[in-house]
Amino acid sequence: MITGVFRASYAHVFQPQAPQGGGEPKYQITMLFAKSDQVSYQAICAAINQALEDGVQKVFGGQKPARPKLPLYDGDGVKDNGEPFGEECRGCWVVRASSKVRPSVVDSDIQPILDPNGFYSGCYARASVNFFAYNQNGNRGVGCGLNNLQKIADGEPLSGRTTPEEDFGGKNVWNGASTYGMMLGSTPPGQAPAPSGGYGGQPQSPGYGPVPPGAGAASAGYGGTFLNSPGYAFGLPPAGTVPSAPATDPVTGMPLYGGVMGI
Repeated sequence: MITGVFRASYAHVFQPQAPQGGGEPKYQITMLFAKSDQVSYQAICAAINQALEDGVQKVFGGQKPARPKLPLYDGDGVKDNGEPFGEECRGCWVVRASSKVRPSVVDSDIQPILDPNGFYSGCYARASVNFFAYNQNGNRGVGCGLNNLQKIADGEPLSGRTTPEEDFGGKNVWNGASTYGMMLGSTPPGQAPAPSGGYGGQPQSPGYGPVPPGAGAASAGYGGTFLNSPGYAFGLPPAGTVPSAPATDPVTGMPLYGGVMGI
């Protein structure tokens, strides 16, 4: 039969899922039919009763079970284990369907849905299903086989996951770097700027370490502190001192300590 529109729950239609307590993995879905949809409810009840009648001779040995297990549940009631159904089941009839064979999943235009995110728990769909009688290991009742699925409309996901629109829209929309009150690439508050050009601390050159205190001047390019400066024999001038021009020979104009042999 072709069902009416339902809300999908526990939709495992692209990868099989093992049932709770163990067993063979199957493709499965829980169909939530609004109780206001009396047409769907009556059609499901009729199909279940027909499966019971067909199973009397073929499956149940000539006698209908007194309390057969059925795939139809009241979402406002409790599960077989006595636990209440989830909030999404309130006001709904709950029908579970499964299959060993992967069902075909299409959209409203009967085009295949290949993306697993395209059909999810929470969307609205209808299905091609068949009800059948079974008698296995003392369990007797009617099962619901899943054939094909057609997605009719999107709905709020039941997985708890948010959509990109919810995450990045509204008050979270991107307005450039000002969204977070800072410029892209700026140094976070309280953090010193990173050394530039791959150099940090004292200058270093391969094979040369810093010059120990009192060890004398170091030449530019040999690491350590640069102690020599034009016009000063040793070290840098004290803070606040204005550098003076080097002494020159009044005849040659050359620095007294420069040139060759002081000439």
